[in-house]
Amino acid sequence: MESYALLLGSTLSAGTVLAIAALGLLINEKAGIVNLGAEGMMLCAAVAAFAAVVHTGSFTLGLLAGMAAGALLAALFGWLVIWCNTNQYATGLALSLFGVGFSAFVGIGYVQAKLPDTPKFSWPLLGDLPVVGQALFRQHPLVYLTMVLALLMVWFLYRTRAGLVLRSVGEAPDSAHALGYPVRAIRLGAVMAGGALCGLAGAYVSTVYTPLWVEGMVAGRGWIALALTTFATWRPARVLLGAYLFGGVTMLQFHLQASGVQVASQLLSMLPYVATIVVLVVISRNPTWIRANMPASLGKPFHPGG
Repeated sequence: MESYALLLGSTLSAGTVLAIAALGLLINEKAGIVNLGAEGMMLCAAVAAFAAVVHTGSFTLGLLAGMAAGALLAALFGWLVIWCNTNQYATGLALSLFGVGFSAFVGIGYVQAKLPDTPKFSWPLLGDLPVVGQALFRQHPLVYLTMVLALLMVWFLYRTRAGLVLRSVGEAPDSAHALGYPVRAIRLGAVMAGGALCGLAGAYVSTVYTPLWVEGMVAGRGWIALALTTFATWRPARVLLGAYLFGGVTMLQFHLQASGVQVASQLLSMLPYVATIVVLVVISRNPTWIRANMPASLGKPFHPGG
């Protein structure tokens, strides 16, 4: 029973990384922007956060440094695709490749560095419950904040005027521009907000989830988060559920190994990525459903008055 509690607890932690990044990418895509640079942003944020904690000893400053790094790179991406009208897909791939190389270069001096002991968190009384307490009530606060963030995003997108404007920019930017809304500024704000969340996800990886710095430690989570937005048909609550599903698949490989299942570790390591491909294939069999939920201007440049 205890092993299943550990699996559930680790699933929540692993899913949090994917959920934060996917929610950030969801904001981008609701505004009509596709950012394929999530992997690079998360890596740069991871090394920035790790360095900040090493030099200051503050995990809070580390998370903020990761968010700032993600927002800064997203601002560069936004300027290129929104104002310079570069191709969103090519620019995102370039950002991802840049982030991989730059983070490896900057992080050379931090490979052997160690962080202070991560503070332990536990809900009063609830954290002492057998089995359930260990799995659900001893998580990092960011795990619970991510759940709240998903609910707040549902409220923002579908219950507020600002959310309606953001969605209108993604659905019909020409109409939004005709009504006097600054489409480019709104898209840049959405891109930077999404970048900050991707940065927070990267910071969580290097300071909380696995408190160390290793080159390429994000290990494809940025790409899985990108796939999650399609899997969830651009709905925040579904993003959260999908993130925990993929997080569970990720942690299942370690559970199976610990249980003595005789399967090659390389095959088990493939599970999250195989699951991602299978889910996307299944969803893509119904293109009408995808088109009905996808923002109409997703990936398309906006030319005021053109």
